[in-house]
Amino acid sequence: MSRAAATNRSFFYVAKKPTGGKAMGIRTARSQRALAQNLRTEKQILIRTWMLPGWMTNESQMSLKDHAHFDAQIAQLVSRGVPLTEALEVASTVVSAGNTDRILRLRHAVSQGTSFADACGQVGSFDSVTIAVYKAAEKTGDLAGACLQLATGARRRIEVSGKAATLMIYPAIVLTIAFAAATLMIVIVVPLIGNSMISSGIEVPLFTKILVSLGNFIQAKFLYFVAALVMMVVGAILFRSSLAKLAVTATRNAPFVRDVVMQQELTRFFSVMSSMTKSGIPLADAIEVSAAVISHPKLNGDLQRMRQRLIEGGIFRTLIEKVESLPLATRRLLVAADQGGDLESAFDSLAHDHAQEVDKKTDRLMAILEPMLIVILFLIVGTIILAIMLPMLNMTSGAM
Repeated sequence: MSRAAATNRSFFYVAKKPTGGKAMGIRTARSQRALAQNLRTEKQILIRTWMLPGWMTNESQMSLKDHAHFDAQIAQLVSRGVPLTEALEVASTVVSAGNTDRILRLRHAVSQGTSFADACGQVGSFDSVTIAVYKAAEKTGDLAGACLQLATGARRRIEVSGKAATLMIYPAIVLTIAFAAATLMIVIVVPLIGNSMISSGIEVPLFTKILVSLGNFIQAKFLYFVAALVMMVVGAILFRSSLAKLAVTATRNAPFVRDVVMQQELTRFFSVMSSMTKSGIPLADAIEVSAAVISHPKLNGDLQRMRQRLIEGGIFRTLIEKVESLPLATRRLLVAADQGGDLESAFDSLAHDHAQEVDKKTDRLMAILEPMLIVILFLIVGTIILAIMLPMLNMTSGAM
């Protein structure tokens, strides 16, 4: 089983004593290899495993915030001469409660002689980028520096992660509330007032009649509408992965949001590039791993093609000019940095600059969205209120 898959699945196992004792025990683990090693410490032999779905696991994944706290703590302690096993014991206290056991297992594996990077791969929830940086750091002997870079990159990604999604969530929440209020008015208020006016012989406008008829229809078929709503919710839960992909695609192509999404992707890419190149990882390998964190198809494809040509003997400063999905200013800065032999600092500077650009574009977009939402709210709710008020105004004018 691949390491990536192992981080999302658990294993049910059967084991026995080496002397031929009775098969025993039920346990779950993220990695088949880690499970076998844990059993060996208990003088048991792994006989067979069954893969369980990810939702059946009883262990949560480490969030980006947990990774930032973990790496920062390791960097602080190891840089001051604290042994790695002791640093891991302390680090187990700074992650969320659901991940404490994972870090303690990591400490146990390291204390048994497993390399830090390999132990991270065994316990799961450490991505390929992080493990690659750890491996390079163990070769250079600068694990503290690598962890500090990873912590900085994780904090930077936390700052910008979800900015584009938040921009879409905010209007979605407002519009959902407006839709719920409008539905409530159409189902309850409009039929109540409209039917009273119609039965009293008051002349009502055509638009009001349409809303009254719609409200009466929904009331008559209320159970069907509730059943349809429940089915929609269940369908959204069952197909949440597909819906999430559609939402990401829509966000990436939305007229006002796509610039924020691109800046967010660039921040992720350059944050990872900064961490990896400062850890001594070759540029082509760093590009391959860093491009994996980008979900933008065109940018990802351009970077992968550049990496392939770089492996074939191309020159970075020449190849980067052809990556047209990158902003022109970014390409020119990288060319100058490559000529000056200071790409590592350039990657870090670009990550910082694009993170600031995300904040600027987010604030600018929110300034545009807020008045637009006010107008939309008026059109939705105000139109219904107007449909109720018009007959009343007509009735008042007729009485006068």
